[in-house]
Amino acid sequence: MDIAAVVISAGTADLLLAPLCDMRSELSGSEVFFVTDSDAIIGVIEVRIRELSQLFNSLDPSPFRERDLDDDAEDFIVGWAQEMPANKTFRIIVHLPAHEEREVDEHELAVAISNYFADRARMIQRELKELFRAGWRHLSVGVSVLIVCFLTSQFVPTAFGVNPISRAMQESLIIVGWVANWKPIEIFLYDWWPFKRRIKLYQRLRDAAVVVQADQ
Repeated sequence: MDIAAVVISAGTADLLLAPLCDMRSELSGSEVFFVTDSDAIIGVIEVRIRELSQLFNSLDPSPFRERDLDDDAEDFIVGWAQEMPANKTFRIIVHLPAHEEREVDEHELAVAISNYFADRARMIQRELKELFRAGWRHLSVGVSVLIVCFLTSQFVPTAFGVNPISRAMQESLIIVGWVANWKPIEIFLYDWWPFKRRIKLYQRLRDAAVVVQADQ
């Protein structure tokens, strides 16, 4: 599949050829480019397929508007979306053979794609909430361990006297207390950021305009 990325600015155009890619679901050649539109950059993802069923999971018995996208189709769209500037709107152009394009309801397709990415965004939001709940559980345990370790370290000199061994014991207890807080600190400082980025990306894809075009 030939994929090209085109960047268009006022009066200039640069062509960046991307490597050849294969899709197991046989999505065919596509190109991704950015265009100036009312002072806002719109990222356009073009997908060429032979029939509409290639976009959706063939095993999903749900009504059309609630059907899941095919895994390869999702990976393709999301992969290109991640390469585009943040906080910009998307336009997804689906190319079909003329005889297939005439049978497609563009509005229904747009709703189906929007519903899918909205569901994905909600699912990741639930995962993020569960991560924070786990973080609070880890934090309650970690703080409790830290308090116990700190209080215990205060009694070490009384029990073992003031000497290098007792000081080493005190420091070891404090280290253990802080190590017990490593997991919640990691969650609240770092782990939640990828979830937030994915939520924003899927919300932008949810709001993408979908256009169906017939290949000549």
